[in-house]
Amino acid sequence: MKCPFCHHADTQVIDSRASDEGAVIRRRRRCLQCDKRFTTYERVELAMPALIKRGGIRAEYDRDKLRASMLLALRKRPVPREAVDEAIGRIEEKLLSSAQREVKSEKIGELVMRELKRLDKVAYIRFASVYRSFEDVDEFAEVVKEVRPPRRRRG
Repeated sequence: MKCPFCHHADTQVIDSRASDEGAVIRRRRRCLQCDKRFTTYERVELAMPALIKRGGIRAEYDRDKLRASMLLALRKRPVPREAVDEAIGRIEEKLLSSAQREVKSEKIGELVMRELKRLDKVAYIRFASVYRSFEDVDEFAEVVKEVRPPRRRRG
């Protein structure tokens, strides 16, 4: 591992610890030349399936794009970033466990909608309105009705 400060090729591992339930190894390192210390993270890299967009164009999976679209829907909503990261993790886990080399972007859109519905109903409606390209108010009202809890009867 090259030192990020002086670019010397030799570094020494001082400490290693498993984190994220053993999915990531955190290593503290020391450069043997400049004596500076830094941290590296080691994780398994699995190949995510390629995306097939609506027009048939293929694209690479992009975690940052997924996070950005979810954060846009969650803008000004009281949802912690950790919850968003966990939701993204569940989406990626489903994609990986499908063992498919390619997946339609609609599948990812549906997975995002499912996660947003769990996180925040307003964000779910925001995302659905763009994702499903609502043409009129009735389509919007159907989604609102879907997430609205049933009203209690007064008796």
